[in-house]
Amino acid sequence: MAKSTVIRRRDGFEGQKLIVLPKKIITNFLSKDLVTKQIYITDIGYYPKAMHHYAERPHGINQHIIIYCTEGYGWLEINKKKVEVSPSQFIAIPANTPHRYGANMDKPWTIYWIHFKGEIASFILELILKNSENYKPYLSFNENRIKLFENICFNLEKGYSSDALRYVNMIFSHFLSSLIYEDKFNYSDDKPDDNDMVEKTIRYMQENIHTMLRLDALSHIAGLSKSHYSAIFRAKTGYSPIEYFNQLKVQKACQFISFTTMSIKSIALDLGIEDQYYFTRMFTKLMGISPNQYRKKVNAAPGLSGTSNESFG
Repeated sequence: MAKSTVIRRRDGFEGQKLIVLPKKIITNFLSKDLVTKQIYITDIGYYPKAMHHYAERPHGINQHIIIYCTEGYGWLEINKKKVEVSPSQFIAIPANTPHRYGANMDKPWTIYWIHFKGEIASFILELILKNSENYKPYLSFNENRIKLFENICFNLEKGYSSDALRYVNMIFSHFLSSLIYEDKFNYSDDKPDDNDMVEKTIRYMQENIHTMLRLDALSHIAGLSKSHYSAIFRAKTGYSPIEYFNQLKVQKACQFISFTTMSIKSIALDLGIEDQYYFTRMFTKLMGISPNQYRKKVNAAPGLSGTSNESFG
């Protein structure tokens, strides 16, 4: 802990959990291992109803910090700005950034917190902050996210074997993805989000994979102009709507090739593409090999008999 760090608490917090990874483990393994050096936990803890919890770091620390509040209230002061933290919010603090934070005196917060480093840690924190407001993004409560956290702690408490360290930091990557891509982490087939126009039209693409959809049909479903819809879709996915739809078609084509004996022409027709040569060009552009070459590769995979129901798996 840096000398300039001020931490105040009163006799700990009942039910608290705290794990600090030894410096030797960080130096000799976590920062060097091909799996963990990308991103790894240095400290992790859980403070329930953390009365008098307070931390002040005038020069920051050389780790990134995430604090997830599930109950009660707290506050964060960073970059000369003070923000209040409520239940279902988390704060993300970049490394080497002066800050201080603490629990509300009347209704102290219950928090899950993690310090982390790694070669891609700064990039990950930027992704987390990208869609946040004042360093405190909102998160709907999800029991599965808490289970990921508890799984990390459970395995770290058993020691620092190479396998354990790789395992917990792979879980940590999943935990981080739940913060960055909460909509995907919370997605349920039973409760699709019809307010998300991009997700709504992607579901429509999946349901109509056997047809040829035009941009105007997709934008109509989204209730937006073609240009506005295309801009929103590309911003979220990185592709135009039609490019994305074609990728889904090729994905389905790979399944047909792997699991059936359908001819390439029949597969193209099943996907709503009458021009087999157009389909072949589309497939080859995305997969790097033609549909026929792909089938040969599938059939040549070790342990496969060359009959239907073949795959690389």
